[in-house]
Amino acid sequence: MTTTRFAPSPTGYIHVGNLRTALMNYLIARKAGGTFILRIDDTDPERSKEEYVDAIKQDLEWLGLHWDRIERQSERLDRYAAAADKLREIGRFYEAFETPTELDLKRKKQLNMGKPPVYDRAALNLSDAEKEALRAERGNGVWRFKLDHERIEWKDGILGDVSIDAASVSDPVLIRGDGQVLYTLASVVDDTEMGVTDVVRGADHVTNTATQIQIIKALGGNVPNFAHHSLLTGPQGEALSKRLGTLSLRDLREQGVQPMALLSLMARLGSSDPVELRTDMAELIEGFDVTRFGAAPTKFDVQDLFPLTARYLQTLPLEEVADAVAEAGVPAELAEPFWNMARENITTLNDLKGWWELCRDGAEPLIDDEDREFVAQAMELLPDGPFDGETWGKWTAAVKEATGRKGKGLFMPLRKALTGMERGPEMAALLPLLQVIRARK
Repeated sequence: MTTTRFAPSPTGYIHVGNLRTALMNYLIARKAGGTFILRIDDTDPERSKEEYVDAIKQDLEWLGLHWDRIERQSERLDRYAAAADKLREIGRFYEAFETPTELDLKRKKQLNMGKPPVYDRAALNLSDAEKEALRAERGNGVWRFKLDHERIEWKDGILGDVSIDAASVSDPVLIRGDGQVLYTLASVVDDTEMGVTDVVRGADHVTNTATQIQIIKALGGNVPNFAHHSLLTGPQGEALSKRLGTLSLRDLREQGVQPMALLSLMARLGSSDPVELRTDMAELIEGFDVTRFGAAPTKFDVQDLFPLTARYLQTLPLEEVADAVAEAGVPAELAEPFWNMARENITTLNDLKGWWELCRDGAEPLIDDEDREFVAQAMELLPDGPFDGETWGKWTAAVKEATGRKGKGLFMPLRKALTGMERGPEMAALLPLLQVIRARK
C-alpha cells in the first residue's frame, strides 16, 4: 500500500514552503487510496512547542488535508536508540569529538588544498583510551554514520536519475553530544518501520537523501520512492526563505485567502500544467502527477492567490458563506439578496463588511457639477419603496423619458450619486439593499 508522510517540526507555523511538501505527499497517498501520516518531528525539546503542534493540526484541517494517523517522534526515542545500537554492532557508527572550531579549521585547510571539505574520519583512529580521555575533557562526542565510499544512485520522481559520490559527503552526524537524535536518523527509522513508500520533499534534501539511502540499507529497510520538488522563490526570483515567516498559512487565512484557492495554486505551481481553480479536493487528487513537476526554482507570488479566491467565492451558494455574511452584520432576511449582489464584487470574505456598510449607511454622493440638476430630477422620479429587482429598470426608464439622457450619461451619474463609486455591482441588485436611499429623495 502507498504510504506517505508529512513531518513538520513544531518550532513555528506552517508556511507555503511546508504546504507544498504536505500537499504533494497527501495527493499521492489519496490518489493511490493509501495512507497519509502526520508525523511531528519533536525530538528537539528546546525548540518544540505544543502550541505549534496544535497550530499545525488546525492549519491542515482548515485546508482539508486530513491525516490517517498521527505519530510523534518524541514518543519513539527507544526505536532510535535500538537503531543506533544496530549501527554500532555492524561497524557503521562511530563517536567523534572535534569541536566546531576544529572542524572549521579542517574544512578551511581542505578547501585551500583544493579538496572537498568533508570530515576526514580522524575519530576512527582513536584508541579506547583516547576516547575516554576526550570524554573526560569534552563530554560525550557526536555519533557519525560511516558512509560506504561509492556512488549512491536513485531514480527521482522529479529530478530523474540522481548519482552522488558518497566520498564527496561528510559522514553525517546522527546523534549530538547531548544525546539528541537528529532528523536524518529519526526519519530513516520512522520511514522504515512505518512502511513509507513515497517521500516528496524539497530539493535542498538531495544530499541528505543520498546518505539516508545508505542508512536505510544498513538497517535492512526498503528504500522509498524519492522525489525532490523545486524550492520557491519570490516573484522576481529572489530568495523566499527570509519572507516565509510572513507567508504562514495563518497569515494567508487572516488575509481572506480561501483553502481551495491556495491548494489549486500549490498543486500546479512549478509543474508543466497550467494553474486552474479547482472547487473540490477530488478534482485536485485526480489531476495530480508528481512527474509533471520540474527542478527549476519556482516563483511564488502571494498576489496570485487573491484572483483565485475571488473566483472561488463566486461559485459558492449562500449556505457556504452564511456565517461570514452574518458576521458582516447583514440581517438574516437580506442575506440571500446581499450575497447574490456582493459575490461578484469581492476579493475575499473580508470585503463583505464594507459592502454591508454601504447598504446600511449609504455613501457620500459623488455628483459632478454638470449632473446636479439631472440627479435632483431623477431622485424626484424614484418610486416609493419597497424596492425590488425591477425597480432600477423602471426608474431609469422613467428618467430617460423625462430627461432624454441615455447610456452612460444616464446610468453613471445615478450610480455615483447612490454609491459614491464609478463601478460596482449590478444596480438592479444593489438598489433594493440600500437602506437609506429614501432619505436622499
